[in-house]
Amino acid sequence: MRGSGRGFLLLSVGLLALPVLQGRAESVDDSGAQVPPLHLFFQAAIEKGGKARPMLDAIGHTWRDSYTSMIVELSLLTPHPGTRSQMFRFLRRETGRYFGEDSQRWMQWVWEQPYDPHPDYLLFKRAMYSLIDPRMGAFFPAGARARIRLDEVQWGGVEVNGIPPLDHPRHVSVADADYLKDRHVVFGLAVDGEARAYPKRILAWHEMALDTLGGVPITLVYCTLCGTAIPYRGVVGDRHRTFGTSGLLFRSNKLMFDHETNSLWSTLLGEPVIGELAGSGLRLEALPIVTTRWGEWRSRHPDTTVLSLDTGHERDYGEGRAYRDYFSTDKLMFQVPERDGRLRNKAEVLGILLSAASADGEREPLAVRARFLQRNRVFATELAGRTLTIVTSRAGANRVFDTGDRRFERLVDDERVVEDSGEVWQVTEDALVAGAVRLRRVPAFRAFWFGWVAQFPGTKLIK
Repeated sequence: MRGSGRGFLLLSVGLLALPVLQGRAESVDDSGAQVPPLHLFFQAAIEKGGKARPMLDAIGHTWRDSYTSMIVELSLLTPHPGTRSQMFRFLRRETGRYFGEDSQRWMQWVWEQPYDPHPDYLLFKRAMYSLIDPRMGAFFPAGARARIRLDEVQWGGVEVNGIPPLDHPRHVSVADADYLKDRHVVFGLAVDGEARAYPKRILAWHEMALDTLGGVPITLVYCTLCGTAIPYRGVVGDRHRTFGTSGLLFRSNKLMFDHETNSLWSTLLGEPVIGELAGSGLRLEALPIVTTRWGEWRSRHPDTTVLSLDTGHERDYGEGRAYRDYFSTDKLMFQVPERDGRLRNKAEVLGILLSAASADGEREPLAVRARFLQRNRVFATELAGRTLTIVTSRAGANRVFDTGDRRFERLVDDERVVEDSGEVWQVTEDALVAGAVRLRRVPAFRAFWFGWVAQFPGTKLIK
């Protein structure tokens, strides 16, 4: 995602006429304490330099440190450099902290504080994002529920569907996929016996593919920032939901939205986090996927289809072209509340989420370093009271199986694994198979370490 100057222009014209800025007429919170009305924050951002001071002083009369996020967010859109400096001087005065004009450091400090937002913070978000794209306002309707901190929702630099999802893209046979070389990275998915490869070089430009595979509607979400490709069944709660890209992020992970209710969903959790469906208990069902090389996927699935380069969009679909600078360093494009130094930010891990049999919907997270699995190609571990066996191919494709009390020792080749009894099992996309016995596969996906641990700070790590 890339930044834009669009917000600067929009903030400077017509801002105060937005009806959502009306907020609460009484300018008090639920306890009766005075709170500054929203229009003061926006007016301070559009005034030039010293003219912003009266509005800032008025905000300061009933100051709470949690308002820092509102000042910082608007400072990024103000059209006047002098006003921006004035806003940060104001923050230093009110908080006693000094981070200069480093907006990221200010937000880091905010996230370290207890969450105590302005009572009209939801309307603030609606007003601010409506300036960038009026469609974004629908994600923050009055009274919307939020399961995450609103101050951690950030603009990713694009409008709604500014990174265009692929809607039932064309696909071709192996024979016609001459644009791919064996070493090229693909995301491999098989549903009800039908296999399809989604090349990273294409998906990185679109970050979402709405497709049908094996007769099943799927939503494949790829977050380039945190390195995750997750396929979900498109039917949840007995309804087929169609998804789009909101242009917003939570902890550097993209938030998608469903067109039916405009609720925002976490792509890592597969759950709605803001809007009508938040707290509904709905959860998308993840499907197993592998990150592998085209040569290996093609060899295992000679009848596979693969996305065509004819997507209807003009992009440079060359291998490694999308986000080349981002992938080549360990630096982040967007901030996260905390990092974990056990691994480098963009070290690749295999992420697994499982619900324990006795848990009330809670899932336990596990991250296993991809490099560790490359060295330990048959690896058993425990999660949520279950024994899992992770089988890794020579090309690095990881498949996770729920193997119970069975123990596996070694691979015969990429498609066969030996149990400690000596029995040979077939490694398929659905299960480990020996005769009539099937040990089902468990969904798991690759992620950058920073993205995984930002969402699951208490995660177990095997490295």
